[in-house]
Amino acid sequence: MDDPILTIEEREAINTGRWFSSLSPSLRHDILRFSFVRRLKDGDLISARGDTPEEWMACAKGAVRVSSTSLSGKQITFTYVEPGIWFGDVSILDGDSRTHDVYAHGDTTILCVARADFQKILDQHVEFYQAMLRLQARRIRQLFGLVEDLNTLPLRSRLAKQLLHLVRSYGVPCLNNAQEIRIGLHLAQEELAQLLGASRQRVNQELKSMEREEAIRIEPGGLVVRNREILMRISEIEQ
Repeated sequence: MDDPILTIEEREAINTGRWFSSLSPSLRHDILRFSFVRRLKDGDLISARGDTPEEWMACAKGAVRVSSTSLSGKQITFTYVEPGIWFGDVSILDGDSRTHDVYAHGDTTILCVARADFQKILDQHVEFYQAMLRLQARRIRQLFGLVEDLNTLPLRSRLAKQLLHLVRSYGVPCLNNAQEIRIGLHLAQEELAQLLGASRQRVNQELKSMEREEAIRIEPGGLVVRNREILMRISEIEQ
């Protein structure tokens, strides 16, 4: 479903994004001027691997799941794009086909810029070239960090780091205890395991261990972080 207007919360998510907020007012204005809004339900396909790139996008609400399908038919999730993050620019920049399947995770709003309009913005703003280079450089740093963690950290530490990231991006204070933070993004343990490159059984064991240490609480509706300091110690000391 398309809707031409972002809500106040959605616009705030876009405007306060780390990369977007670093742009000049005129460049931000033109990006928003050329953009349009798409609203999606959980599981809706945004783009498929092999598609011709038609749009550059940003998540304004919810989450965007980036995944692939193995030769055996199993779906593997690589990452979740959170509100304020732009994505899909690699294929727009190099003109090659999409590299992954991209789905809405929960009720999701995305902001889109058509490929032709993306080129117009490049033509009108030299700053945009430098900004895109910064965006790609940041992604490369993040990718190297993930590869390093995968090869050097135990699962327990990587899980703690992932939970802390989810708290920063999707944390909501619990009504009955403001010290506890519920992770608003609902992930099944299998989906969490895919992010960490581990089995669901091993992730389940580590989550139960953290629950016994009172760092988290496992509930039917998701995870609640009870003590961020414990998670930080796990992610830092046990490296």
